[in-house]
Amino acid sequence: MKQRLRLTLLFALLISAGNMVASNHWVGTWGTAPQLVEPNNNPPSPGLANNSLRQIVQVSIGGDTVRLKLTNEFSTGATEIKAVELALAKTAGSSSDIDEASTVSLTFDGKPSVTMAAGGKAISDAVKFPVGERQNVAITIHYGQASSTSVSGHPGSRTTSYLKAGNTTNFSSAVRTDHWYNILALEVEAPEEAGAVAILGNSITDGRGSTTNEQNRWADVLSRRLLANEATRQVGVLNMGIGGNCVLGGGLGPAAVNRYQRDLLGQEGVKWIILFEAVNDLGYTGNGVQTAKRIIDVYKQIIREAHQRGIYVFGGTVTPFKGSSYYSADHEKGRSTINQWIRTTKMLDGIIDFDEAVRNPQDPEAMRREFLFENDWLHLNAKGYETMGGCIDLNLFTMAGPVAADDEADDYGAAIWIEAESLRSGDMGAAFALKDDAAASGGKYLLTANNITAAAPTDKRNTLTATFKADTDDTYYVYGRVLCPTWDDDSYWIGMDGPMNGFANGLQTASWDWKQLYSGYLKAGDHQLSIGGREDGACLDKLCFTTNPEPPMGMGGSSVVSAVTRLTSAAATTLFSLSGQRLSAVPHCMPYIAVSHAADGTVTARKIYAK
Repeated sequence: MKQRLRLTLLFALLISAGNMVASNHWVGTWGTAPQLVEPNNNPPSPGLANNSLRQIVQVSIGGDTVRLKLTNEFSTGATEIKAVELALAKTAGSSSDIDEASTVSLTFDGKPSVTMAAGGKAISDAVKFPVGERQNVAITIHYGQASSTSVSGHPGSRTTSYLKAGNTTNFSSAVRTDHWYNILALEVEAPEEAGAVAILGNSITDGRGSTTNEQNRWADVLSRRLLANEATRQVGVLNMGIGGNCVLGGGLGPAAVNRYQRDLLGQEGVKWIILFEAVNDLGYTGNGVQTAKRIIDVYKQIIREAHQRGIYVFGGTVTPFKGSSYYSADHEKGRSTINQWIRTTKMLDGIIDFDEAVRNPQDPEAMRREFLFENDWLHLNAKGYETMGGCIDLNLFTMAGPVAADDEADDYGAAIWIEAESLRSGDMGAAFALKDDAAASGGKYLLTANNITAAAPTDKRNTLTATFKADTDDTYYVYGRVLCPTWDDDSYWIGMDGPMNGFANGLQTASWDWKQLYSGYLKAGDHQLSIGGREDGACLDKLCFTTNPEPPMGMGGSSVVSAVTRLTSAAATTLFSLSGQRLSAVPHCMPYIAVSHAADGTVTARKIYAK
């Protein structure tokens, strides 16, 4: 009986172990954010085509089974990979030496070679390759046909790669270059409790000022601390910093607003996100506060999408830059705006106060002098990065509760909000295609399908109409949340209370943003706005009717219709809590109660002040 019990228990354990292996829980242990490599950082002679390249990365968590991801996202032509090998490297990049006995060859769908089409990527088959925590791995790629002028890669590797002519594994006398090409991620098969933190950042995260081949960026410091702490030993760290990157656009590499789904939400096993960008946006802007508010709106968008996936999001305060070329009183106001929001918002799941850790107590707008890299008053040296990585509370990575709030009060002011898709009914607007996008308000938007540039359309199919009530005689503005990628798809025909005798043009934006469609003096009463398709490819998400001359930000306010009842200030204060929502259908400075009736029958009430 005891023997049978032992066999049963052993069988159960084998089944359990088999299920654990079969779960295929992949977690990123190393990764980098790719971009189109700039000409001065392209592969040196002899180039990639028909040659061999050895690149070294240092992983975070360990594992016995791995797979490699390669990218050709930004290349204009195909890249042919004849073979790839992994091996344990003997250094963190200062030499090309490897442990020959550890070498394994990779396959792609069972084949040793793979060709990535322009814009494509490749994922290797899983392979047995034991790698330990913070161990160095050499990735050797043997190229066939490949461009050395249109290359997907990561210029800021801070790690030396080795390029040698021909199909070879002998990298003595190889050409050295401190860049990565085509490699994207290394992932390990890990227990279910393991996860990764993906860091959105610029050159301060990418490691400008750290020591080449010493792996001492602040993200590396964080990784070592996590591994040394028993409660966080299963946390991988993925550095998604790009030098010169911006949140909104205009810097190096794809803007954060466009790459976050790839570099954060698209990472294997990601459970945490750190948002730490903005300094380049502020340095380039002419309006620090306005830019800061737009960045905050992008952060909110990332937080919402991350929370939908159960991912925790932490905010890193922007480090000081007084003394650099980026600094001005206006830019400092922008930095303060972002940092104040990070420290006070209820949307973030945690705060990492890099600003407090590195600023000069006697001059808080500047960093401490001992942290300066090349005296540029912007980037930190290795000592500064050690301080940044050391200031992070590791308890952030052990929380087990729900994610934080998905939104916060919108203080834009009096406005009426209308979802564009709600205007498409029957024949009305039928020529506008209904599309899905998680970044759109309500998850949907309307795409203009036809070019009608000679004259405004007169048919219902190419026309949308929206009605609203003006409460007072005033100048009213209509803003549209639009996405118009090029100058050839950035206009709509517009008419107010009559034929569409004008158009809104110059609406180009690389991401969802609010653009003015109409402004004019209107009498109190009901009005109707007509929108006609003009250039195909224009995307319309939402409308805002307001007397505010400044455009809204983010996704705007709720389009739920509310019944409004006036109360005295005392009664409103006693019965209801301030939500920060604003309505236009009330006189200024009076407290009201907005009663919202949802489709499921739920009734909610909020106190409202209209300014």
